[in-house]
Amino acid sequence: MPFNIGYGELILLAAVALLLFGPRRLPEIGKAIGEGMASFKKAVSSATEAPLPPHREQAPTPASGAVTDPPGQEESVP
Repeated sequence: MPFNIGYGELILLAAVALLLFGPRRLPEIGKAIGEGMASFKKAVSSATEAPLPPHREQAPTPASGAVTDPPGQEESVP
């Protein structure tokens, strides 16, 4: 059994749920939980299949600490 829950614990949980919610509400609760899980699974699978936005090209920037010449000034070679 998952989570190391034995048959005794499952019977105890079922009895407590039956006492708390009653025999008429248990099927409704089970159906609501099942629909919620299906909706969550569908949302997760559609989110992973969605295309990614296009990557924008950025102009290369000089590395930090790099010395660059100010614009408009050119080197003169003798």
